[in-house]
Amino acid sequence: MKIAVNSIGRKQDQDQPFPGFSAPSVGLDQPFEMLSACHERVQRTLRLLEKVVTHVQAHGSDAKVVDAAADVLRYFDLAAPRHHEDEELHVFPLLLQQNDGALTKAVVRMQADHLQMTAQWARLRESLVGLGQASGGSAPFSVLTLVQEAAKFIALYADHVHTEDTLLYPAAIALADPALLARMSADMRARRTVSR
Repeated sequence: MKIAVNSIGRKQDQDQPFPGFSAPSVGLDQPFEMLSACHERVQRTLRLLEKVVTHVQAHGSDAKVVDAAADVLRYFDLAAPRHHEDEELHVFPLLLQQNDGALTKAVVRMQADHLQMTAQWARLRESLVGLGQASGGSAPFSVLTLVQEAAKFIALYADHVHTEDTLLYPAAIALADPALLARMSADMRARRTVSR
């Protein structure tokens, strides 16, 4: 399979479920591995967002950057909310049941982060959509607003992903028995089937 890379570092491959990214090598039968793979995608998408911002600051809006922005929109509109829902339904409740002060504090912070991320995404999303409209000359667009909203969004994810990967996921994996993993896998699959 041949993959081209354009000037802002975006891979182009029409066979991929999210343009610019390869599919994770794990499936829903391995729910925690899938959650970790989603974190890798989040980080790659945030790096793409940084490249979009850098490109717009240096060159303005063009077709290549609009395509890359569309990839960012697609990921955070579709995949990221499902990922947060997986955590809210399966990881966080399991950890809260343990009545462990450190875990509870971390979970409460992650839940608050999810709310902030949703709100910040709505603001950033407007800028990314505006970028596409500005490219066609149909709407005003503020580079400064894009830069500020993207920086806030990226900052929200930095510690969040690290805390989940190094503290919450390992703790949840240690508590998860095969029956729980099977239920988690079935629910994740069912919700993705319904949402299509």
